[in-house]
Amino acid sequence: MNPVFPGSVDAAGRMATLGVMGGGQLGRMFVHAAQRLGYFTAVLDPDAQSPAGLVSHHHIQTAYNDSAGLAQLADLCQAVTTEFENVPAEALQTLAQTRPVSPGAAVVGIAQNRIEEKAHFAACADISGVSCAPYAVIETQAQLQAVLEAGDDLLPGILKTARMGYDGKGQVRVRTADELGPAWTELGSIACVLEKMLPLTAECSVLVARGWDGQVVSFAPQRNVHVDGILAVTHAYEGNIPPALADRARDAAVAIAQHLGYVGVLCVEFFVVDDGTEHGGLVVNEMAPRPHNSGHYTLDACDASQFDLQVHAMAGLPLPQPRQHSPAIMLNLLGDVWFDASGQQREPDWQAVLSLPGTHLHLYGKVQARTGRKMGHLTITGPDLAIVKTVARRAAELLGLPGLDAI
Repeated sequence: MNPVFPGSVDAAGRMATLGVMGGGQLGRMFVHAAQRLGYFTAVLDPDAQSPAGLVSHHHIQTAYNDSAGLAQLADLCQAVTTEFENVPAEALQTLAQTRPVSPGAAVVGIAQNRIEEKAHFAACADISGVSCAPYAVIETQAQLQAVLEAGDDLLPGILKTARMGYDGKGQVRVRTADELGPAWTELGSIACVLEKMLPLTAECSVLVARGWDGQVVSFAPQRNVHVDGILAVTHAYEGNIPPALADRARDAAVAIAQHLGYVGVLCVEFFVVDDGTEHGGLVVNEMAPRPHNSGHYTLDACDASQFDLQVHAMAGLPLPQPRQHSPAIMLNLLGDVWFDASGQQREPDWQAVLSLPGTHLHLYGKVQARTGRKMGHLTITGPDLAIVKTVARRAAELLGLPGLDAI
């Protein structure tokens, strides 16, 4: 594609505008990055109070598959991206008829369906050097019966819906064959994947950016800690996982992006498993065709953030190899922080938290706090890792955050 340069003006006298499907916090941070470069922005999201819509030059308040809304977005913008994978792939196909869309509908469609996603991981295992966990597809009663007749090869396991599951939703742990049928019924007897549970020692993720011309850059892997299926803590510093594993994860993520012909920012999540070797083995878990919660630390600890790279990739600009200048720990802030132990709403002690050195608070502009809702994040940076860990523990204590023992 021809680059869309910031500050350029089209034949109608309109400033270069970048569009995003989705108005959540990822869209908000994308909008900030695009505006900092000088672009105008347009957000398509049905919510009048969407965090990204509130800060964008244009907010098209329609459903994601609304033809008039899509036409308006295409008219306003020179290029379009998405902030989450559950935007209808058909809407991206419609936009791609007249505008560059990254990532493309086909890639987003793969990420929307765990069955297709795992098939892709299996197809590129030879070039990525990693495989996914053993699994079986369960879409019919016959497939369920086949898994039961195969014995306990995949048990204990986790039964996951093929579509729409995230942050631990749409998942049921299955310990025995007797639990599998009821678990499938509980999930609605819809298309699912049964994954074998593995002896995990850690989880990590890698952020890759790939341009229209095939140029690829990436961040070092970050180690992640989840609580109840939701990311709680991200460790981003040298030595967060063994160097050999970090290199393998980075190479695998790049290979997966290349195999897809991906354009944009891609996050690939991995399990580190106990395979009897000194540092363990690596298993690919899933991918997100967008910036990712685990990469939010890049806003404060790197000279180019994941959102900067998202803007560069979609607009056809050169991709700078990001450099991390400070060790960092990112703490996820859920709506739980706004409630005390008795369930009464309260204001977090920002006075104490922001008095700590190296703290960077990012709230997402969501008016109503709810338990489990992602309201913001706090990144801690510092001159050395010992200071960062000390401050992060204190901040987590002040906010009553989970995962304190993992810092």
